[in-house]
Amino acid sequence: MVVARLEGFDALMLRPRDSKSSASAPNILAKELVISQNDPLDAGTDNTVNTVPGSLTDNSTAVDIKFSVPFVHRLRTTRHVAGADFPTLLGVLTPGSVGPAKVLLVAERPVADAAGHVAELARRLGECPDIELVRDVLLVSGGEDVKNDLSCVEEILNQINSYDLDRRSYVIAIGGGAMLDAVGYAAAIAHRGVRLVRLPTTTLAQGDSGVGVKNAINYFGKKNWVGTFSVPWAVINDASLLESLSDRDFCSGFSESVKVTLLKSRDEFDWLCDNADRIRNREMSLATRAIATSCELHLRHITEGGDPFEMLEARPLDFGHWSAHKLEPITDFQVRHGEAVGIGVAIDCFYSHLKLGFPLSDVQRVCDCLSRLGLPLWHQALSPLDRLLAGLEEFRQHLGGRLTITMLRGVGEPVDVHEIDTPTMAKAIEMLHHVGQPLRG
Repeated sequence: MVVARLEGFDALMLRPRDSKSSASAPNILAKELVISQNDPLDAGTDNTVNTVPGSLTDNSTAVDIKFSVPFVHRLRTTRHVAGADFPTLLGVLTPGSVGPAKVLLVAERPVADAAGHVAELARRLGECPDIELVRDVLLVSGGEDVKNDLSCVEEILNQINSYDLDRRSYVIAIGGGAMLDAVGYAAAIAHRGVRLVRLPTTTLAQGDSGVGVKNAINYFGKKNWVGTFSVPWAVINDASLLESLSDRDFCSGFSESVKVTLLKSRDEFDWLCDNADRIRNREMSLATRAIATSCELHLRHITEGGDPFEMLEARPLDFGHWSAHKLEPITDFQVRHGEAVGIGVAIDCFYSHLKLGFPLSDVQRVCDCLSRLGLPLWHQALSPLDRLLAGLEEFRQHLGGRLTITMLRGVGEPVDVHEIDTPTMAKAIEMLHHVGQPLRG
């Protein structure tokens, strides 16, 4: 990767375009700045600086510079981060240049109440000479409620300010995906970014959102309306943090495993189908393998897919999400995110069958796998259809540009479509209704 270095404006030779300078300036600019990675919004062009003479007046100058920002995504997998694997956490906390690393430890209250892992982590961090744990564990709410108002975000910002954390300090967040979203958003906007270390405590967060590069809260009754793109400093997926999950929350996370394997890997989708019952029964060797595979496929897409901050039209990792993101607020978030995603994936598989020829046998396998993983395939809020279809426009606005929805031609064969045929979508939902099992609280 080549990084542009600007030694002041003189190096750019910026002048008004006139007969003496217009011929030489582009060549000088091209020699000064050469960027090796194309801007995803300008694919197909070379990597030099471009001038745009056709868009300029005689007294103006334009310089378009494509550049890349290097990031490191640190993922660690442990069995007992509060015990024998505690050095793994210490390994991602670099002491500050002027003293110990300042750490604000934030945990989801139900997680802290359910097991002793949070208290033990706090004790051990407090004993480290290279760590300054600025206060006792800050306990916050969990679940989607934490994203539905600003109180958690404001509390994190207040704590960062009160204890003088800076951009080389750390916020360690221990909780589920919604809590990580809210705390991560606060960390991302404080000082334009305080280092965030995520310790996800749900199957959903460990296999998907915990390794993502997005943070958000809900606003205007819309999912993730306020948020940022921000790469976490580190993510630690620890098996012991899953022990206190209810069966419902344990199962709901595996909808994202179904989704990403449908997009990326026939072999992994087949494996998931073969082992769905045992995963639902919490055979941890299989459950952790499913989580690790989902995590790896998500992470590879983010880091190698060429569009980590979703600047292009497509958002393939959100397969099945346009309806899921609408179903959650329609039900006042009584449906878990993972449950909504499972239903959304099933809907879009039926639609893909009707419009793109996705094999019906694979649609049936998807529904069977989701059901055997303990996920519902139906909710009464899917009717009336008009209310659900409003989610398409909200989904489009969230990404920008024209509507782009990822569907499937086959397992491992995603296809982007730019319009949804309403009668066909109604038929797809009707087909799901015939096989779907309702959500049971």
